[in-house]
Amino acid sequence: MRPVQRPTVILRDCPTYDPNRIRTIVREGLERLNLRPEGRTLVKPNLVAAGPLFQHAYTRPEFMEGVLLALQDRQQGKLTELAVGERCGITVPTRLVFEQSGYDAMLARLGVKRYCFEEEQQVEIPLTHEGRLRDYLFTPEPVARADFFVNCPKFKAHPWTTVTFSMKNYIGIQDDRHRLIDHDHRLNEKVADLQYIVQPRFIAVDAITAGEGRMLTPVPFPLGMVIMGDNQVAVDSVGCHLIGLDPASVEHIRLASERGFGPMDLGCITIEGDLTLDQARERARGFKVGLVRVEKYFEGTHITAYAGPPPEGERTDYCWGGCPGAIEEAIEILRLYDAELDQKMPRLHVVFGAYMGEIPAGPGEQVLFIGDCASWEGKLQDKPVQLRSVYKDRSTRDPHQAKHDDIYPKIMSVLSRVKGARNEPYLRLEGCPVSVAEQVLALVAISGSKNPYFDAGQVVAFNKAYFQWKSVTALRRLKGVPYQKHGPCARGEAAPEVSPEQTPDAE
Repeated sequence: MRPVQRPTVILRDCPTYDPNRIRTIVREGLERLNLRPEGRTLVKPNLVAAGPLFQHAYTRPEFMEGVLLALQDRQQGKLTELAVGERCGITVPTRLVFEQSGYDAMLARLGVKRYCFEEEQQVEIPLTHEGRLRDYLFTPEPVARADFFVNCPKFKAHPWTTVTFSMKNYIGIQDDRHRLIDHDHRLNEKVADLQYIVQPRFIAVDAITAGEGRMLTPVPFPLGMVIMGDNQVAVDSVGCHLIGLDPASVEHIRLASERGFGPMDLGCITIEGDLTLDQARERARGFKVGLVRVEKYFEGTHITAYAGPPPEGERTDYCWGGCPGAIEEAIEILRLYDAELDQKMPRLHVVFGAYMGEIPAGPGEQVLFIGDCASWEGKLQDKPVQLRSVYKDRSTRDPHQAKHDDIYPKIMSVLSRVKGARNEPYLRLEGCPVSVAEQVLALVAISGSKNPYFDAGQVVAFNKAYFQWKSVTALRRLKGVPYQKHGPCARGEAAPEVSPEQTPDAE
């Protein structure tokens, strides 16, 4: 990993998604930072979900087109490969999201390669830093072997980590088997650990239309900006200051800074561009972040939520990175697909963590316990209930043995469990975490609302992408080894040992 120099963050005005305007802005940013792509150059957007119902959730193809054209403008014959790679969310094949987002057509027109990360060989990256959750992580081969890594996130709020800018975008550099491991009350620590895999040489944030409030179904917020830089901590810290947020209050930003990945202090960051920081702040005035507790989120609806502390309760009294946030995203997805969802939803009580209070469920009102760590003792419909935690310590979860449960087994499993508990006072969904997809399916079965996975408008395309994905991965397993070992920081370079106070940019 290269030493942290005084980082630069560039704020540029860009009111519309004009690829030529974006190309010029990004090329000028690369010139200012004296950067040229080389070798295997990989660009990572945020394509968590796409299509007309998720149009503000992802890095727009027009933005990516401008970035790719600028990279081509700056290359001087040292570029051996230019590619875009991603693993989308909610158990959807990434192939489908590349198609629905408009990326496939754009990449074909530019002659740029595409990587669906869940279809690629996974590489083991050892970790040695203090405070790590694990001794190794897995990432797809294109990420591990990248010579010039570019991060192109979407400027968004997030219900689990407050915001998702550059560093949080790294959740997409793991396939589903590995991204859900530690996606719990220590999610911010996981995001900080992912920084040791690779550091981007260049960051370009799609802040033209930002997304506030949520992550998968955000409310559009016109910022009209492109934010660029050469250091993730610096870019994310400036992004926080734009919306009136202390970056030290966002745990993954604070942890990465403490581990020497970059400064949070604006006095240690060069900020320039055709917008001043104050002008950018004025544009972002009123931007709403995520981080709403589940009890508050469902006030006034047919759902009443209860949350107790997760395991390792001394760390936090709430699991910001796991099941509670997932149900918030799940309900918003269902509202997009079925305008009558809130009317269809019966009275439902959902419980997370080690909850100790009362659950005043009336006759016929079901109680849904979500997550391995859910526990409760009391009476439901005059029946004694003693629900124990089945949480397994993270040290018992070996990423080498992680298996991918794709959407069709999940559909069958969740629907079977909901059906089997029809006449019972409660239902339990096990998992750590219980994914957004599983919670969507459970709520569909309980409410009788429309199932997004069976949506007539995309079922053919979904199944085509699904079977192509399974065919490609089956063929790869026949041809080679599923895992490789590799050095830390994506080519064996040592992780930084300096503290923020020791970096050359400190004043």
